[in-house]
Amino acid sequence: MTHVHYKFSSKLSYDTVVFDGPHVTLRDLKRQIMCRERLRAADCDLQITNAQDKQEYTDDDGPISKGSSVIVRRIPTSGGRSGSSSKTHNHERSASQHHRSLDVVKAFLSRRSVRQSSFESVELHKLHKPLCAISFYQ
Repeated sequence: MTHVHYKFSSKLSYDTVVFDGPHVTLRDLKRQIMCRERLRAADCDLQITNAQDKQEYTDDDGPISKGSSVIVRRIPTSGGRSGSSSKTHNHERSASQHHRSLDVVKAFLSRRSVRQSSFESVELHKLHKPLCAISFYQ
């Protein structure tokens, strides 16, 4: 049995994929890494680069020699929604979330001003609330 060492660009140590034969195809290596790391093909694709010479492997049927070390990067899949429509969708969602957040902040501030005025009339030594609750209203 032979092996290829791989690591994600954000990690420090290498993991190993074991296979039969003198080499493994890029497609098989990606499949084995995704299975091992519990990644779904629908969520992302993998960019595989030789760790020594920094050359990217692009041919899915191309061989990767036994004993090689590679760097793996997750990249978005090219299928699905186009980039511009997803950006527009995220922008619209962010705007609606922003308006809801603003309403929550306004409600909090209006309640806080009522609580603060009643809070100021209470003597501190008679309060039985923890200090963290007191500092929340100040």
